[in-house]
This record gives sequence, C-alpha cells and structure tokens, in this order.
Amino acid sequence: MASNAPVGKPTDMSSPRLPKVAGIDSTVPAPPHTVAPLPGVPSAATPSDAALPPGVLIQDRLASWVSDLTTLHELTERLIKTDSLDGALREMLGAGAALVGARRGMAVLEPADGLGPTSTIGLGLAHADLGTIETVPRGSGSYGRLLDGLPEADLPGAGLPDADPPGAGLPGNSPTPPRRPARVPEPIAIRDVRTEEGLDPRHREVAARLGYAASYALPLATEEAGRLGAAVWLYDEPAEPDERRRHLIGLYGRFATEHLARLLQVERARARVATVAEELLPSRLPRVPGVRLAVRHLTGPQGGGDWYDALPLPEGALGLAVGSVYGTGPSALAAMGRLRASLRAYAVMEGEDPVAVLSDLELLLRLTEPARSATALFAYAEPAQRRIVLAGAGHAPPLVVGDHRTEFVETSLSAPLGMLTCWEAPSVELSPAPGETVLLYTDGLLRRTGDATDRAFARLHAAAASVPRADRSDPGAVADHVLRTLLPGGLDPAVEGEDVVLLAARFE
Repeated sequence: MASNAPVGKPTDMSSPRLPKVAGIDSTVPAPPHTVAPLPGVPSAATPSDAALPPGVLIQDRLASWVSDLTTLHELTERLIKTDSLDGALREMLGAGAALVGARRGMAVLEPADGLGPTSTIGLGLAHADLGTIETVPRGSGSYGRLLDGLPEADLPGAGLPDADPPGAGLPGNSPTPPRRPARVPEPIAIRDVRTEEGLDPRHREVAARLGYAASYALPLATEEAGRLGAAVWLYDEPAEPDERRRHLIGLYGRFATEHLARLLQVERARARVATVAEELLPSRLPRVPGVRLAVRHLTGPQGGGDWYDALPLPEGALGLAVGSVYGTGPSALAAMGRLRASLRAYAVMEGEDPVAVLSDLELLLRLTEPARSATALFAYAEPAQRRIVLAGAGHAPPLVVGDHRTEFVETSLSAPLGMLTCWEAPSVELSPAPGETVLLYTDGLLRRTGDATDRAFARLHAAAASVPRADRSDPGAVADHVLRTLLPGGLDPAVEGEDVVLLAARFE
C-alpha cells in the first residue's frame, strides 16, 4: 500500500489546471451572469485565499455558478409552460419569492400603452389584503413608483419619427438618429418600513396591519417590451436581498417580462377575435310566441367560423340556422359574416322553402368564394302549429329531447356547400310535441370531444337523454347540461380551430 502513496503535493496535483495557450491568459474571469458567490464561499479578496490551493477556489466558484444557472433554468422551464397571463404571474411570484427569500408578494399587470388587460395577483395575500395595499397612496407604494416612474417619453419609439426622413443616410445628409431604448427603472428595496424615510403614514399603517416589515419591488419591464407591470415581495422582518439574490431575480425578471409580453399579445389577439365573432352574431335572440330559445357559443383561441342565427319571419314564423365555414382566423370570420348575412336575406324572401334558401346560398358561395366550402342547416319553424321544415348541407342532424324520446332527426345525406356543381337535397318535416326541445349544433361540438364520429354522436345522445326532468322546461338548462356532460373539461385543447355552437328551441 505504501507503494501506492501519492508523491509530492496531493492537493496541487489533483487540482484542475487550465491549459497554457500562447496569447491567452489562463486566469478565469468572473462570468457576467453571477456577481457574488454563495454564502460561505470565500472571495478572492479575503486573506484566507492565500492558504487555499488555487484549484479549490475555482471549483467552489464554478459550483456556485452552476448551481445558480441550474436554478434559473428550472424556474424558467416552469414559467415557459404557462399559457395564460394569470398563470404566468402566479408562477413568477412564487419563483421570485424563492429567489429573494420572501414569503408573500403581489404582482400588478398594467401595460404602459393603456390597452390592458390589467390585473393584480397575490401570493399569500387574500383579496381583502390586496385591497388594503391598494389604499396606500400610489406615490408612496413601491409598485406605484415603478409603474409611474416610466414616463411615456421613455417608452419604445415614443417621441421618435415613425419613418426615416427623406434622404436620411445618403451621402451629404445627416445620418438617421438611432432610436433610444426604453429606460427600465431600478428595483426598489425598503429594508425597514418603520424607519424608511419619505414613506406615507398610510404605508406604515398598512404594513403594520398586514404584518410585513420590508419589501423588494421589481419592475416587469425591458427595453424591448416596455413596461408591463411590477412585482413586490414582502418580508416578515426587516431585510433586503443581497447582491447575488438581486442579480438572480433581475435575470429571472427580464425573462418573465418577455414571456408575459408574448402572452399579452396572444391574449389581445384572442380578445379581438372574440369581439369580432360576437359582433358578427346576433346580439340577442328574438321572442316569438310558442317557442323559447337559448344559445351557447364557445370560441377557441384561433377563432373558427361557426355561426348561428334566429330571425322572426312573416306570419309568426321563425327561421333557425347554424353553420360552419371551413378555416380559422380573420378570413374565416369574414366569410362567416357574409354567409350569415346572405342567408338572412334569402330566408326573408323564401324561408318557407329551406331547400331554396340553401340552394341560393350555395350558388352565392360558389360564385363569390369558389375556394371555400361550408356546412349549413336552415329550419323554417311555425311555433303555433309546432311544425318545422328543415334542410341541411353537410351538417349534423338536429336532436329532439323530450320526456318520452331523445332521438336524432333523420335527414338526407348531403354534401357541404361549395363541394358540388349544383347543390340540392330534399327537406325534412317534423312536429315536436309540447315541451320538447330541438337542439341544433355545429360539428365543432362533436370534434371537440376528441372521439370518433360515431362515438361522439353516441355521447351526445346520452348527454341529452340524461337531462334532469326538472331542467327540461328551460332550453338554457338543457344546453348547459349537454355541454357539461359532453365536454366536462371545456374545449379540448388538442383540437384547435373548432368553435362550438348549440342552439336550443323549446316548443310550448
């Protein structure tokens, strides 16, 4: 065993050494992503460094950097999985609390452009606590100073020309002035609320009531995204994060801000699509004697082309329609609006003949939009006689729900509009009994289940048959029960671009 003993200085020999390369200094510089080692690790300026072997300090520093990078990687991975603003704010609050060593906090989303949305999220704070904090004068609170400390002139592009002046950059002309980046305010640390100078008395009163003694506020702002909001973490005792924690929360905060900016764009796009879709659909359902109506319309993130309509016709009649335009996005919404407006006109002129209405609609679609197809179902109802005449073009059959039956209406098989040179299919007549509800729906209701077509139809039939007897007198309750039973988790996120329309008509 003695022959295997190390020779010389074991520590020096086992210490990692950087290769010597001509022209390259082997000294390891401090990386830009960390400004201080973990607590307990001696720094290069301490006298104890002289007694440490050269490789030990490097290893400890590297271990500290690797630990910080691993922590940031794990936290950002969790943040990037969030797909909503509220979810991202809550995840950011929890991760930030761990990084700065706090227990409670709040995040305020308030984009500087004023276009919204705005919200306030709390961590370890009840809704009443958030309301109490908001009673602090805005100029005294940390988050208020951050939100108001970024003037409009410092936002990206503010006060700068939208385009370069004519001739800018050409020889002999003045160069184009560079655009100034947005100014990002510095974080605000209040080590002790009781002794901090310049605080409003109300601030100290609220802090004493909620039991926090210090705070650290971080702006949710970057040069590219501008100001989106602010986050504040609250300490139970006087404290403030050290330099290392500030650096880590700063890196994480910049990443979180960019992620929030992306989610904000998506949220605004969804809101615009939903607004356009709602404006293209009826604002209210008509009241016609002998029938009660209810509708449920669920829109996916991309916005589909599903639509519905209910319009009074001469002699007490009622026109009911549902349809779907293939495609998603603004173009599908625009086509849906044109198709619905055209069907209303044809229904007023010749609503007694649903086949003629759909034939005219198919001709219009083929002439004006030959590359697009759509499904549609139009029903001409006479509530006084409880008589319905309907025709469908590639559309799912209606479902009749009553005390004594739950069955699909047998309609003829027909191609969607725009698929044939000339569309025409026979109509179907039915007479719902008093108290029965007729359900008209779009294909999205079936596709959103994620099941095969035959199984989706079977599930729809079972959902309608299971409507409680007490709810069958209310068409809205019937529609709600069917949706809850068929789509218990809401719209299936795995099926994109499919809206859901469910129109219920109960005949008295």
